[in-house]
Amino acid sequence: MDEEKKDAAQSFELVLSSAARLPGVRIDREKYLVGALGKKFSLEVVATAVESSPAAAGIKPEELSHIADASIRYESTKVTAISAVAGIPGGFAMAGAVPADLAQYFAHVLRITQKLAFLYGWDHIFEGTEEEIDDETKNLLILFIGVMFGANGATDAVTKISNQVAAAVARKLPQKALTKGAIYPIVKKVAGYIGVKMTKDIFAKGVSKVIPFIGGVISGGITLATYAPMCLKLKDYLAGLEVANPDTYVVKTIAVEDVEEYEA
Repeated sequence: MDEEKKDAAQSFELVLSSAARLPGVRIDREKYLVGALGKKFSLEVVATAVESSPAAAGIKPEELSHIADASIRYESTKVTAISAVAGIPGGFAMAGAVPADLAQYFAHVLRITQKLAFLYGWDHIFEGTEEEIDDETKNLLILFIGVMFGANGATDAVTKISNQVAAAVARKLPQKALTKGAIYPIVKKVAGYIGVKMTKDIFAKGVSKVIPFIGGVISGGITLATYAPMCLKLKDYLAGLEVANPDTYVVKTIAVEDVEEYEA
């Protein structure tokens, strides 16, 4: 990785860590799933979804689509409003507005990432972490966000991790895979890619904020035009993984005659 991308990766990881510390960023998985699934599915199904996953409860990805879309609309509305308000002051006030706007943007990226991950079979993402996110959590989030941004390698890396989780029907993520081996270099490349994109986004929004009031409309428009499509991209991708497929969790019983034949 060249120096420019290395610096960009470090900048993005810093922004990500800062966004993760903002109030309201961390989603309570149980509370979210109960609220999101409770209106459509039975208490028994919701309980299984919370205990294991919606897929393990027999809920198909297509049944979750409108719930995911509702969460995307909610987060899109909030982040767009914040971005528009941040652009209103104009002039030299943008020097302080851009970093705050950026942190809020990625805070909502983290919020929707968690919600979509929970719907499509992933377990607690921030579990066991306090103010600082650990390397495993950070690297997984980078890969998820990389999928949203269209970063090369992000989808393949998440697919490999998902397959490991699905194969083991595990509650815990394969942490070593996220900090060592073939996936770790991909994480760094993805972080560099996002960092470069992030820098360009700062410039675009910074220019728009020079114009008072009108800048707010422009900034909000840029945010809406980028945020919602990226969320939908992540949604469609996660819905297609093995960990989101109910068939992955079906226990296949061996016929009695097969057992008797084996024992004989």
